[in-house]
Amino acid sequence: MQLGRVRGTVVATIKAEGLAGVRFLIVQPLDDHLRPDGSTVVAADAVHMAGPGELVYMVASREAAEALEPRFVPVDHAIVGIVDEVALS
Repeated sequence: MQLGRVRGTVVATIKAEGLAGVRFLIVQPLDDHLRPDGSTVVAADAVHMAGPGELVYMVASREAAEALEPRFVPVDHAIVGIVDEVALS
């Protein structure tokens, strides 16, 4: 899992089977200190309520494909949670 900040949305008029109704968001991956870490990615919103500016955690690869219903849809990243607070020790 990786933390990220939602930067915007993507509009797709044609989607692969199984992705109807799924929102796609542009997410900036973050490091452990909430600093940008790499290039932005497009992630499917598996929680169905993430929005611009929110801190989220996402998964990639096979875990992303299993985060949505139906399982094994063609996505590389999926948002699986919205973060309320981060406490660094």
